[in-house]
Amino acid sequence: ANNLLKAGHALTIHDIRREFATPFLEQGAKWAETPKQVAEQSEITFTSVPGPVEMEAVALGEDGILEGSKPGTVYIDLTSNSPTLVRRVYEVFKAKGVHLLDAPVSGGVIGARTGLVAVMVGGDEDVYQRVKPVLDAIGDNVVYCGAIGSGSICKLVHNTISAITSQAITELFTLGVKAGADVKALWETTRRGSFGRGAGGIHRLPESWFSGDFEPDWEKGFFATALMRKDVGLATQLAREFDVPMALATLAEQELIEAMNRGWGGNPTTKVRLLQEERAGVELRADIPCGNTRLVIED
Repeated sequence: ANNLLKAGHALTIHDIRREFATPFLEQGAKWAETPKQVAEQSEITFTSVPGPVEMEAVALGEDGILEGSKPGTVYIDLTSNSPTLVRRVYEVFKAKGVHLLDAPVSGGVIGARTGLVAVMVGGDEDVYQRVKPVLDAIGDNVVYCGAIGSGSICKLVHNTISAITSQAITELFTLGVKAGADVKALWETTRRGSFGRGAGGIHRLPESWFSGDFEPDWEKGFFATALMRKDVGLATQLAREFDVPMALATLAEQELIEAMNRGWGGNPTTKVRLLQEERAGVELRADIPCGNTRLVIED
C-alpha cells in the first residue's frame, strides 16, 4: 500500500484491524468500511489475506469485492492461494465482466516495504499488460506465469522447495554436529560449495538458526510457520488432485504440522528446526558474525 501511494496512486483501503491502516490514512488514503466499498471506489482492487478461506470470503461473501466491482475493473489477489479456488473465483468474476489475476508475492515483510519482491502473475495476458505498471510499483521482479492459477502454482512450488530444502539442511547439519564437525565449519563449507553459492537461505543460518532466536521480529521480517504449513498443504493437496507423488513435500508437511501442534504457528519457520535437534539429541548454537552477507528474505 505504501509503495502504491509513493507511486502516486489514489488508495481506498480496508483491514479488519483498522489501526494497521493509520499510516496510509495519514498519507491521504481513504478508509472503506467493507471490501465492497473498496471495490466500488477502485479501478483495481488488491487483496492480501492469509489463505483460500479468507480470500473466498472477502471476494464472494456478503459486502465482498464481487458485490462492489464494476464491469471492466480488475481484481488482483496477492494471497498464496489454491489454484483450484482461484480458477473458480475467476469464472464467477468473469460472469460479471470483472477481470481476476492471481499474483502471489515472495520477498517477506522487508521486501514488501522496500518493493523488492517477486510478483508471480496468472490470468489473461492482455489484462496483465494493462495493469503491469501498477504491479511494478509493488515489486521489482514481476513475472507473467500464464493462465489463471499459474501464479499460485509457481508460488506453491517455490515455497514447498523452500520447506523441503530447509528440512534437508536441518537433518544434515544435526548429523554433522553429532558426528563431530563444528557448526561454523559446516556452515562455511556448505555456503561456499556449489549448493551454497546458489541457495541464499544457507547464508542466513547464523542469525536464523544458530543464534537460537526464534521469536517473531517484524522489523527484521519473518515468515510464520502457520503460513508455510498452509502453503505446503496447498501444494500437497494440488499434488493429490493431479496424482503427483510428493514424498519429500509430505514429510516437510508433517514437520510443519508437528510444529503447529507445539503452538509455534506464530513463530518463524526456522523454529521448526528445533524438532530435528530434539530428535537428534544435539543443539546447534554458534556465534558467527555475518559481516556483509547479503540478506535474503525467504517467503
